[in-house]
Amino acid sequence: MSKKAPGAPPPFVLWREVLLAYVMPAVMAGLGGAVTRQQELVVAALTTIGGTSALVAAVLGSVLRRRPVRTRPARIPRALAAAFLGLVAAGIGLAVGLAAAHWLPQLPALADSPWPKRLPVDLPVSSAIAATITTWHWRGSRRVRAPQHAHRPHSTAPDSENTVRHERQSA
Repeated sequence: MSKKAPGAPPPFVLWREVLLAYVMPAVMAGLGGAVTRQQELVVAALTTIGGTSALVAAVLGSVLRRRPVRTRPARIPRALAAAFLGLVAAGIGLAVGLAAAHWLPQLPALADSPWPKRLPVDLPVSSAIAATITTWHWRGSRRVRAPQHAHRPHSTAPDSENTVRHERQSA
C-alpha cells in the first residue's frame, strides 16, 4: 500500500465512499426512527435510505473515478460541482420514487404497505446527499493544475520537433 505524498490530496477510495454512504444515513435515520418510535423509519433507514445512498455513491463514484482530471467537473469549483450533481441525483431519485410509488402498490404483496408512499421522499433525499458527499470527496482528491500558458519558457535544449523541421529544411 503506497503512502500519499506530503501535501497531496487524500485518495478517493470507492469502497469507503459506498460504505460511508450506506452507514451514515442508515444510522442517522435509524436513530431518528428509534427515538420517535417510528418503526417504518427504522426499516426504511436500513433499506431505501441506506441502500439508495450506497447505490448512488457506487454508480457516481465509479463514473467520477474514470474521468480524467481535466474534464469539466474537475475544473469548476468544488462546491458548485457537488451541488450540481446533488441536484441531478435528487431529480433522478424523485422521478424513480414517483414512478415506484405509482406502480408498486399495484403489486398484491405491496397493496397495503406504507413503504411505496415513502419512496418519493426517501429516494431523492438519499440520492442528493450521497451524490453531494461523493462528488465533494472526489473533487477534493483531485489536484488542481495551474493553467498552462500558450508559450513555453525559453530553454537552451533543442526542441526535437524544431530540430527535425530544421534538418528537413537544410537538406
